[in-house]
Amino acid sequence: MSQSLSGRRVVLIIGGGIAAYKALDLIRRLRERGAAVRPILTKAAQEFVTPLAAAALAGQRAHTDLFDRADEAEIGHIRLAREAHAIVVAPATADLMARMAGGHAPDLASTVLLATTLPILIAPAMNVRMWQHPATQRNLATLTGDGVSVVGPNDGAMAEAEQGPGRMAEPYEIADALEAMLAARDGGSGIGFMAGRTPRGVLAGRSVLVTSGPTHEAIDPVRYLANRSSGRQGHAIAAAAAAAGARVTLISGPVSIPDPAGVSVVRIESAREMLAAVEAALPADIAVFAAAVGDWRPAETRGGKIKKDGSAVPPLTLVENPDILATISARTENRPGLIVGFAAETDDVLDNARRKLAKKGCDLLVANDVSHEGGVMGGAENTVHLLTRDGGLDTWPKLGKEEVGKRLVARFAELVSAVPKS
Repeated sequence: MSQSLSGRRVVLIIGGGIAAYKALDLIRRLRERGAAVRPILTKAAQEFVTPLAAAALAGQRAHTDLFDRADEAEIGHIRLAREAHAIVVAPATADLMARMAGGHAPDLASTVLLATTLPILIAPAMNVRMWQHPATQRNLATLTGDGVSVVGPNDGAMAEAEQGPGRMAEPYEIADALEAMLAARDGGSGIGFMAGRTPRGVLAGRSVLVTSGPTHEAIDPVRYLANRSSGRQGHAIAAAAAAAGARVTLISGPVSIPDPAGVSVVRIESAREMLAAVEAALPADIAVFAAAVGDWRPAETRGGKIKKDGSAVPPLTLVENPDILATISARTENRPGLIVGFAAETDDVLDNARRKLAKKGCDLLVANDVSHEGGVMGGAENTVHLLTRDGGLDTWPKLGKEEVGKRLVARFAELVSAVPKS
């Protein structure tokens, strides 16, 4: 097991929901990665798991009471709020999110959250209707605007025999998100989280729109046209932008990777849905079109499954999808200050990329070789070329997609530094 969190001290606030049982496994996962975990249980959390169980797994005392005489003799809630590298709230119930957003502090957990300047990661978990309620979504927007990172919730079956978004992210996903948050804050902004405050970074106050993943163009209810995009590069850019202090909207096609922490995610299926989501998300200071959008879609989507009956193969007539990059680049109203396109090429990479840059009207183009030999589609690494409208070219060596995301975000910040914020 990688000791990727070695030396990190984490305060884990366990909220009062059925998903609290997963918090015990989360303690184990964090300790396996080298972190020291100090649990805080709300009163409601203790209805689901016990302080004894949390303490046994953490290897140190679990805290529960704001007015504990021994702790408060030394201003215990302030020490908890400061003597760590990060705070994780899992599960983050609707009530806990509301307290955080409103600045209420009636118990130890919410007091620590109000008193801290540490980076915070929340893992929401609640009934689907509670999650979708406008009040919860307002609170979520407030928290992300304040710099709080978010992982999940996932779709799935609920304890109440309902289905939908609201399941707490799995412990390994939360641990991964914590790693990514801390790594990005260490390297992405130039200000370490050890400085005792959440760094806002080079994109503080900026809004960033990122598209990521493939699109699925339906043929019938069970079949679709798609491509091999994993979404890793687009998601890495969104994560790096959030770590740099931006308000990030990620418009994602169907992917199997976790949502980046601290990012507002809009999920779509088709190219037309993606264009509509992009237009709804404007204005933005920076728009990064990293998604592998399908160029064509079936002219007709069948209402029922096409049957194989031994007769001739049914014809498949294709029509062109909207060109999202060109459409947004051509806007005169609400055009982002910096528009970045991606060119996925299998041959003559630079020549094709230059033609695409001229045709699409974007400000910067990121080109890469997605031929089978390159291993980019679905892979963990990327080799990119940055092309500008004035003929500039910058080629980077092969890097992990997370590192590519960080470097791209740093470049975007330089390019928009003189542009007024939207």
